[in-house]
Amino acid sequence: MNHANTAIRPVNQDAAALHRSLTVVDGLQYANWDREIFEQLVAAGVSGVHATIVYHETCRETLLRLGEWNRRFDAYPELILPVHEMADIRRAKAEGRVGVFFGAQNCSPIEDDIDLVAIFRRLGLLIMQLTYNNQSLLATGCYETDDTGITRFGREVIREMNRVGMVIDMSHSGERSTLEAIELSARPILISHANPLFFHAAKRNKSERVLRALAESGGLLGLSTYAMHLPGGGDCTLLQFCDMVARTVDLMGIEHVGVGTDLCQKQPTDILTWMRNGRWSRTLDFGEGSAEQPDWPAQPHWFRGATDYPNLTAGLLARGFEAHEIARIMGENWLDFLTAATQASTA
Repeated sequence: MNHANTAIRPVNQDAAALHRSLTVVDGLQYANWDREIFEQLVAAGVSGVHATIVYHETCRETLLRLGEWNRRFDAYPELILPVHEMADIRRAKAEGRVGVFFGAQNCSPIEDDIDLVAIFRRLGLLIMQLTYNNQSLLATGCYETDDTGITRFGREVIREMNRVGMVIDMSHSGERSTLEAIELSARPILISHANPLFFHAAKRNKSERVLRALAESGGLLGLSTYAMHLPGGGDCTLLQFCDMVARTVDLMGIEHVGVGTDLCQKQPTDILTWMRNGRWSRTLDFGEGSAEQPDWPAQPHWFRGATDYPNLTAGLLARGFEAHEIARIMGENWLDFLTAATQASTA
């Protein structure tokens, strides 16, 4: 089916009922987690969420983040459960809970020690970006002027991540580094939260060359609802977003497209300082050399928070996607990808 040429059609089945039948997986969130957010996710039918636990945290600090999540699992067992394998997300769906799996948006937890890859994988870190915007010990971020590609250490870490079943995420990486990671990795890689560059010219969004290479290697793209990744920001319409989904599916294939909202619900404004600056700069740099403290951008009205996931299902249905295709985009592709990608190597 050529989705790019499919006109909007009237919804001829109950979108709410379809949404309730789905196993919904969000491929990236960085919320200020509390009971209300977990209740919203359950009410919205979300069964799995990739929770960022690291931006610039060291090894010890990452252990503290894991400890915080253990306390949450103890405090809200009726709402959330830890994901050790993808069957846990199926169980969460059946039990009306949310399965939470962990990711790092930087390689800082492993510091300069390759043994920490396996250790953190055993502790439940399923996904790790090789870099967050800047040059790291492993690769080049998308905000650097020169992308020198994957480093010597990066090649070894990719091999180790493949061995232990930790997923390589290149959401914040430069083009050359991303293409080299795709080529070097023996397993398909992930771009958990970004949109195509043809949709909006943000530094974080990805070229068609990258998206084709990602799909050809069996990888997965999580499409983002974050306003900075959308044309017109908060004024982007649901129709525009669903048109982008259709064009991306036609470019990459239905099995390589999911959703990674990059939702940062309830986070205070000053958390942006930590996200963008960490400890690496004495001066404030919030992107494009700006030292002005930004605020969170206004989200589009159709996706302001965790309660709005049914709008995505309704929009895709109205755009002409079939129910089985929507099931793939909204969660099944994540389950298939992560099931294969997080298996430890037998070699």
